Amino acid sequence: MASKKEAFVVIAEFTVSGEKLQAFLAVARADATNSLVSEPGCLQFDVLVAGSGPHAVAFYEVYASRAAFDAHLATPHLAAFREALTLIDHEAPPRFFTRPAKEV
Repeated sequence: MASKKEAFVVIAEFTVSGEKLQAFLAVARADATNSLVSEPGCLQFDVLVAGSGPHAVAFYEVYASRAAFDAHLATPHLAAFREALTLIDHEAPPRFFTRPAKEV
């Protein structure tokens, strides 16, 4: 049986005040879309929202490898996203995981 490689997973978490939430989500979704469209190593990028003011926002990002994530860090769309970090109240340190390979 052949197996796929492990995936590199990033969970980024932010707290955003209600009045800034929609602006932050627009920039976050643009980053997610650009990552999926222009980065072959980006396999999944979900933007999640929980709670009511201040809102918890999380990114669930899956990359083919750590190298693919490192390439993501150098993209112009991530640079544009970083400019929007002025909209957040708090950013937690990102968490990194390995998603075990699935047998096919």
